[in-house]
Amino acid sequence: MIENQKIRPAQVIGPLGEPLTIDDLPSPKTKRWVVRRKAEVVAAVNGGLLTIDEVLERYNLTLEEFAGWQRAVDRSGMQGLRVTRIQHYRDLYERQLKY
Repeated sequence: MIENQKIRPAQVIGPLGEPLTIDDLPSPKTKRWVVRRKAEVVAAVNGGLLTIDEVLERYNLTLEEFAGWQRAVDRSGMQGLRVTRIQHYRDLYERQLKY
């Protein structure tokens, strides 16, 4: 019976270590995605606050875009989300895989 119920936490740990609730997430009207906002959305999904489908609909994102954010956080932390440094962190990750 419990498997069918959607049990969600009221809050998760945000990217900076602070409690993060649905009310703390970026506005659904967000157009400018800074590192902190991207990281908050990734933390919300990773913590179970929102599902990937809810995030895609709420923020009008593509699955590829969100998956890229998740990969960047997994590989390089919040710094990996910086648009100006994407290629640097991608190269660094590929070099680490070689060794």
